[in-house]
Amino acid sequence: MAYLALVAVCIFWGTTYLAIRISLETIPPAYMLGSRYLLSGGILLVAARLAGIAIPRGRELWLTALCGVIGIGTGNGFLALAELRIPSGTAALFYTTAPFWMVGLDASLPNGKKPLVATVGGLLIGVFGVAYMIYPAAVHEGFGGQTWPGFLLIQLSAAGWTFGSLLQKRVHSHAPPFVSGAVQQLASGVAFMLVGVGFEKTPTVVGARASLAVVYLVIFGSIVGYSAFIYVVKNLPVAVASIYYFVNPVVAVFLGWLFFREPFGMRSGAAMVIIFAGIGLVRWSERAKKGAMVVAIGE
Repeated sequence: MAYLALVAVCIFWGTTYLAIRISLETIPPAYMLGSRYLLSGGILLVAARLAGIAIPRGRELWLTALCGVIGIGTGNGFLALAELRIPSGTAALFYTTAPFWMVGLDASLPNGKKPLVATVGGLLIGVFGVAYMIYPAAVHEGFGGQTWPGFLLIQLSAAGWTFGSLLQKRVHSHAPPFVSGAVQQLASGVAFMLVGVGFEKTPTVVGARASLAVVYLVIFGSIVGYSAFIYVVKNLPVAVASIYYFVNPVVAVFLGWLFFREPFGMRSGAAMVIIFAGIGLVRWSERAKKGAMVVAIGE
């Protein structure tokens, strides 16, 4: 069941990049994300109450909600803004820098883990892969094109998602992880709706494609995908669970090419291999570090 859940995460979270692009055809970003997370968070919390599971209260509730607004809010908010500028497959490839943000931000926070030399080497390899991919477009377009803004928005997205996740780990929580996730989603939905009402034009006509894309994001991206991810993290080693970092961009690139004929050439393929090599080195070095610590404790 855990491996089936991992397959679900790899596929469904890879398809969300395309679904976001389709939903943005007629729905402004904040309204799209607000409706998505109000529905998914509300459904999960109602299911938790019906199952007799307690909902966080007081300080735990507010801190969990804040972590959700930081992580999901900035993470998916900037991702949606980026997909208004760059292809969905390119956005997914740019998002492979998320593990690098995880290592760097974790090291900078109090009581965080300091990276190994091999980990830093993996980060540099990944950064080189991203630079190799965006260099021709960046030079051709200059700073007035869409590649640089899209790339920077994705980095803000990855940093926000990572920062929110790291903060949530430091919240002393009594609720099951999926309930905390539901609180985060609902809080993010409220925040997005407030942004939409304050800064976006209310959509008067929403196309059927965009509506179906939002429904897909609610069911398969947020409810099924997130629940499967929680099950994977609980039942599989981190090194195995992190495979989705590799598979999601492949799925997103393929679907972007299939439905929108988004460009994918030899340079993008080579950059993908370089980026994945960097991620693999980071994962290997962190896993080796944990193994060495276990051996030392055993001795």
